[in-house]
Amino acid sequence: ESHFRASEEHELEAVGKKAWDNPVYNGSPSTSLKIQAIYNPKSILENPYENFEEVGDPLPYQEKQNKAVDEKTSPFLKCCFYIFRGIRGLWGTTLTENTAENRELYVKTTLRELLVYIVFLVDICLLTYGMTSSNAYYYTKVMSELFLQTSTDGRVSFQSIGSMADFWVYAQGPLLDNLYWTKWYNNESLAAHGTQSYIYYENLLLGVPRMRQLKVKNNSCVVHDDFKEEISGCYDVYSEDKEERVSFGLINGTAWRYHSEEELSGSSHWGRLTTYSGGGYYIDLKLTREESAEALKVLKEKLWLDRGTRVVFIDFSVYNANINLFCILRLVVEFPATGGAIPSWQIRTVKLIRYVSAWDFFIVACEIVFCVFIFYYVVEEILELRIHKLQYFTSIWNILDVVVILLSIVAIGFHIFRTIEVNRLLGELLKHPNTYADFEFLAFWQTQYNNMNAVNLFFAWIKIFKYISFNKTMTQLSSTLARCAKDILGFAIMFFIVFFAYAQLGYLLFGTQVENFSTFVKCIFTQFRIILGDFDYNSIDNANRVLGPIYFVTYVFFVFFVLLNMFLAIINDTYSEVKEELSSQKDELQLSDILKQSYNRTLMRLKLKKERISDVQKALQNGTKELDFEDFKNSLKELGHADHEITAAFSRFDKDGNHILDEEEQQQMKHDLEAKRVALNTEIENLGKSYGDNNLDENLTYVEARNNHANKASWVSKEEFQVLLQRVLQLEQSINSIGSKIDAVVSKLDMLERNKLKRKDLLGKP
Repeated sequence: ESHFRASEEHELEAVGKKAWDNPVYNGSPSTSLKIQAIYNPKSILENPYENFEEVGDPLPYQEKQNKAVDEKTSPFLKCCFYIFRGIRGLWGTTLTENTAENRELYVKTTLRELLVYIVFLVDICLLTYGMTSSNAYYYTKVMSELFLQTSTDGRVSFQSIGSMADFWVYAQGPLLDNLYWTKWYNNESLAAHGTQSYIYYENLLLGVPRMRQLKVKNNSCVVHDDFKEEISGCYDVYSEDKEERVSFGLINGTAWRYHSEEELSGSSHWGRLTTYSGGGYYIDLKLTREESAEALKVLKEKLWLDRGTRVVFIDFSVYNANINLFCILRLVVEFPATGGAIPSWQIRTVKLIRYVSAWDFFIVACEIVFCVFIFYYVVEEILELRIHKLQYFTSIWNILDVVVILLSIVAIGFHIFRTIEVNRLLGELLKHPNTYADFEFLAFWQTQYNNMNAVNLFFAWIKIFKYISFNKTMTQLSSTLARCAKDILGFAIMFFIVFFAYAQLGYLLFGTQVENFSTFVKCIFTQFRIILGDFDYNSIDNANRVLGPIYFVTYVFFVFFVLLNMFLAIINDTYSEVKEELSSQKDELQLSDILKQSYNRTLMRLKLKKERISDVQKALQNGTKELDFEDFKNSLKELGHADHEITAAFSRFDKDGNHILDEEEQQQMKHDLEAKRVALNTEIENLGKSYGDNNLDENLTYVEARNNHANKASWVSKEEFQVLLQRVLQLEQSINSIGSKIDAVVSKLDMLERNKLKRKDLLGKP
């Protein structure tokens, strides 16, 4: 079947047989000029005609064409054209360029995308790590040790609170002592700082602390008839619909009147037992320890905490100017319906004020670069969506691109919001220093912002696999996971049936006595820990001395020894198949081949220049004290050089313009040529050392290229050249397409043969 259209065949006939007769070759065509497919990694010139003019001067018809274009096109239009083409080329990707039939274009485009993406990845790493500080951990550690572990005169620490009485002991003792630092270690006063408290002499207490509680209604649960006479009142576990909202006690004052979440501009809190709303009864402590102690004394005497109390929050914020970090602390004591107390805490160390040091202003530059990259990738995704429509979302890498971009846009928006909100809060705090500094909202969202950036950075690193997938070695992971996905899915169903069965068994057997089995969710994570060997066997043995060991032994046998090894066997078997197929595939053009081709072309051009210099030196040696232009020209023409090259070289050193080189002019030419020859030798040697010993015998050598270049005066015409070039390219595409189809058929036949052998082996077994 012919691959040429009728018009093209007519055009070829019009040119005639002369199209195949190139005067460069005397007799039969030389075998040195080979048409090689782009899939052959040994080729130097991807196209025999492409970039060939770079060896020497441009072809004659190309010079005329360029001059005609330059004369017809205005400088402004040419400038606009090149700018538009350059801008369009910035968004050239494997999805916007036609790389299906051109392996080299695919590799080069992917390499360019990879280099651009590495710059983006470095920038996003700088931004993410620029928001963190090694001092944050130690700041959190110091604050937690002070407020959670410290006890005054052997009294209760926060972590040891077990009842309401313990809470009051802690609140009136260690809490106030740690909040209000008014003296140095030698008991000298800190009056120089006024009434403000500097915890550990470095951390400014922002505003005043706030204490807030939530209560449930009386008779929110039902007492059984048999116990109604002995038990008066019933206070259920906390839920927002059972929350107490009426005033009590002294009635006047915020501590005795209920305030909604909207009035307090609060937010819900996820505690150990349940989730609590942001409203409740609250009191703001004072600027001095004495006033705060008096306020707490009144609350204790008037029974501010009672049977209905389910949780108490203590919120305050500190700021360290030395390291420019805020520490927002929330101490939580939950009072369950069972009685007792469960302490918990939340300490968030965040950087809310961003631009202070020189490093911060470097991060500003990185943020600007980050915004430019996001704009670049947004345009890129729009172009790819425009071309591929909904089919674009069939690739997991494209979905990952969209996720990274969306997370980045949300991060930019929150960064702007955070900066404005911090300035507003600090302004209000400076105006009213005796009010509660509510940084809890900002600290929460700053933490979520950091978490989002962490996830975004994780996806950004994973996305590198998208750009290195053109290498066979790098595709092993993705190919293995893609091929065994169905088997893993089927195995996962079996695994989780057994896994959840054991989880429910453990919850029902040990849930009332072992903390790790107290909830169904904890049972799931505990069983994962058993697989990894992190487990306390004695706890379940003490909880049930008969069923505990049976549960443990059977779980380890079925899950660890059987199911887990089946999972590994599936992956291992699939990996072996993928590796075998990749090893049997033909070697396509790789990145190393592109680099090798560039090296070979560079070396060839350097050696051509060296040959030209040697030829001119020979012509000078044949001359006398006065070298005539005609003698010089004839000598070089015999060596294959063009007239315009000879004229340009001669006129450069013919200072007086008499078409004769005297002895001084010849010496000057010899001196310049020798300097160039030495420089080229050095450059060739350095190039060889940097790349290593390369075998150029299999490729197009520089001598062959020079011989072709020497006969440049006998090139075919422009029309003949274009026709031949088009035919060669079409032939190459057809050959490549046929070769790909043959490879696919051979691969399928190999697969069928292997499956047939496996079936024979299975049928042959007894």
